[in-house]
Amino acid sequence: MCSSDLRGEMVRDFTYVDDIVEGIVRVIGQPAAPAPGWSGDRPDPATSYAPWRIFNIGNNQPVKLMRYIEVLEQCLGKKARLDLLPMQAGDVPATSADTGELQRAVGYKPQTQIETGIRRFTDWYRTYYQDACVS
Repeated sequence: MCSSDLRGEMVRDFTYVDDIVEGIVRVIGQPAAPAPGWSGDRPDPATSYAPWRIFNIGNNQPVKLMRYIEVLEQCLGKKARLDLLPMQAGDVPATSADTGELQRAVGYKPQTQIETGIRRFTDWYRTYYQDACVS
């Protein structure tokens, strides 16, 4: 299958916002430290003397775009009107976060399943905008 024929079949690593926040909260509590033994004479590109760390905070459970849309339709009780276009310039067929470093550093791996996250989001959205329209 040519990448331009992937209409709706792309795979993404959707992450529920509460999982992102939890990951950030855990990382904040453990600031980075310089790598012991790091040497400018023999630098290791994966480490540094500067205290910094970069983490992927993602679900690490890739989902096909069409599955995401299906769950959204179920939660909203409406059928989506789809206009499936070919892959766009610069897009990729699949993305997924490697959360191994986050798990090792702070013992956290986001766990919210796509069905749960979309349901929570649509419930929140309906309540928020219903209250906003009443005010």
